[in-house]
Amino acid sequence: MGASLGGGNKFVSEINVTPFVDVMLVLLIIFMVATPMMSQGLEVDLPQTKQVEVLPTEADHMVLTVRSDGKIFLDEYAVEGMDALEGYLLRLVKEKNKTLFLQADKAVPYGTVVEVMGHIKAVGIEKLGVIAEQPDAAPKGDNAARAPR
Repeated sequence: MGASLGGGNKFVSEINVTPFVDVMLVLLIIFMVATPMMSQGLEVDLPQTKQVEVLPTEADHMVLTVRSDGKIFLDEYAVEGMDALEGYLLRLVKEKNKTLFLQADKAVPYGTVVEVMGHIKAVGIEKLGVIAEQPDAAPKGDNAARAPR
């Protein structure tokens, strides 16, 4: 936004875009660094297994979480009981053809996990992965991985 007097007492006004571009590039770098840190997920004490694969990072999947207190979440949104689960799965996963990953706290009873899997199959979802972590991996972090089915 510099303005200067020209050679013959003429007023020359030019917009200097260099500071604007510098600020925009710095903001772009800040957002590129901060965005991956914002998707942390829910706190779950995952079971451990030796053979795991890395969880995909694309947006074509959703994570169904069963916490140790019995609460169920689809990504970060709470599901109001088993009765509402099928409706959420139908609308958000089946109709959008997304892959579903199931992560359950290791303290959740096996019967509850099987009941949740029954609701998943009742809706007709065929793409289901189970999330676990390696024994030497740090708990509750980005090292969560998908166990083979």
